Amino acid sequence: MSATHDVINQPPPLTSFTAADDPAVVEALRRHGAEWAEPEVRELGALAGSPEVQEWARMAEETPPRLRTHDRYGHRVDEVEFHPAWHHLMTTAVEHGLHAAPWADDRPGAHLVRAAKFHLWSQAEAGHGCPISMTYAAVPALRAQPELAAVHEPLLTARSYDFGLRPPLEKTGLIAGMSMTEKQGGSDVRANTTRAVPAGDGSYRLTGHKWFTSAPMSDVFLVLARTEEGPSCFLLPRVLPDGTRNAMHLQRLKDKLGNRSNASSEVEYDGALAWPVGEPGRGVRTIVEMVNMTRLDCVLGSAAGMRAALRQALHHATHRRAFGAALIDQPLMRSVLADLVIESEAATTLGLRLAAAVDAAQAGDETEAAFRRLALAVAKYWVCKRGSTHTAEALECLGGNGYVEESGMPRLYREAPLLSIWEGSGNVVALDVLRALTKEPASLDAVLAEADAASGADARLDAAVAGVRTMLPELKDPVTAQLRARVLAERLALVLQGSLLVRHSHPAVADAFCASRLGGEWGHAFGTLPPGADLDAILTRARTE
Repeated sequence: MSATHDVINQPPPLTSFTAADDPAVVEALRRHGAEWAEPEVRELGALAGSPEVQEWARMAEETPPRLRTHDRYGHRVDEVEFHPAWHHLMTTAVEHGLHAAPWADDRPGAHLVRAAKFHLWSQAEAGHGCPISMTYAAVPALRAQPELAAVHEPLLTARSYDFGLRPPLEKTGLIAGMSMTEKQGGSDVRANTTRAVPAGDGSYRLTGHKWFTSAPMSDVFLVLARTEEGPSCFLLPRVLPDGTRNAMHLQRLKDKLGNRSNASSEVEYDGALAWPVGEPGRGVRTIVEMVNMTRLDCVLGSAAGMRAALRQALHHATHRRAFGAALIDQPLMRSVLADLVIESEAATTLGLRLAAAVDAAQAGDETEAAFRRLALAVAKYWVCKRGSTHTAEALECLGGNGYVEESGMPRLYREAPLLSIWEGSGNVVALDVLRALTKEPASLDAVLAEADAASGADARLDAAVAGVRTMLPELKDPVTAQLRARVLAERLALVLQGSLLVRHSHPAVADAFCASRLGGEWGHAFGTLPPGADLDAILTRARTE
């Protein structure tokens, strides 16, 4: 063959790595008393980087789900068919406890361990994380109706992925979904028009159209519908106890930018049977418990996408040569990569801190519960927004190779915006930050106390925290508060990340973060770190080859 076909100066395939190579993950486990889980976390991390799982991810993405509304005889079946790779991914996630398992686990740090695993496994393939996340989030909301929780929770927490349309209580494990959004209201769920009418035996019949219902092959759904008392929450099974299909008709699957392996649908309820969850007319408050838990996974998923994109960029730069040297040794590329390392670690550290707060709140720590309330909204706003920008820069490190589907980078890039939209886009979450300040002022005290935990360690961090306190009086005016809501959310996120990195990360990472994100020694794009940043130490912390 002609010498023109010799392949030179191309990086080798990125296979057989371990996603658990991230020191921020292991350090968080040890910091919060969950070191008992290190072996299983490392096991899942190695599996996530295996060639077999990478092939599952590729096939699940390239072979999207297909809707079958009717069988060959004209009977309504409303089924979604998936590639076997999807089921392999789901089985692994459930067997490793990434779904609702921590709600039945009393070991210290159970929710943190689950978060670490979710972060690592999502780096393999993000789409199937949607039903896994909703199943995790359904449990605290369902507990508003103890009799329903008593029979469903053991199945939601069971480590058994039992796919197929059968009565929920006849299965070995359940997957849960959520159905809120309607076309006329979007995030304004109080504008929902789906109606719920009492059936006379404690159940209700639901009629209406939902605009977005992800994972429609789930076994049970938490659904918002309007009763005489107002918006109420219901548990709706796909299959009724007698084995017949519930009147939940799938109209179409959404053709999405990313998240292609996961089915997202429009659903018509035509007198579908459901049971009330929580107090009538207080459905929004009930289902918000589920929303808050899925917001945590938005943060973890964004951090996972950043880490996966960073790994690709580091691998390419290590093996690719230009202008007489490896890219990883070129000063400008080193600055870009180090900047990406800092953003990735800040996102991961904050996400895992929030998961630790879930553990503490479940143990009765009211301060940690208050911290989680505001910090979760702040992190959802900022970390998820940074995901798209971070992935775009990492893709650019590969040049044209990164723009080609085979690299896997386009999949990461398409996925990134979803996590900023899912469970409340930017404005919705920024307004929720303001709501927390007004209705739960203890949450601000808890967040500022967390930022103050590093007081005196870095003057730039101290000044940034003082700046947050200075702007708070401005927010007393409602119009000004809305105009400044995004600025407040951003600054709170940055001081939280700064405090966590100063206390727990490598000094070089913390110093560069504070200098750039808090001290003003930064441009408007990655790769603009100040000249004094210790690039060697930052890159050494992140590199695995």
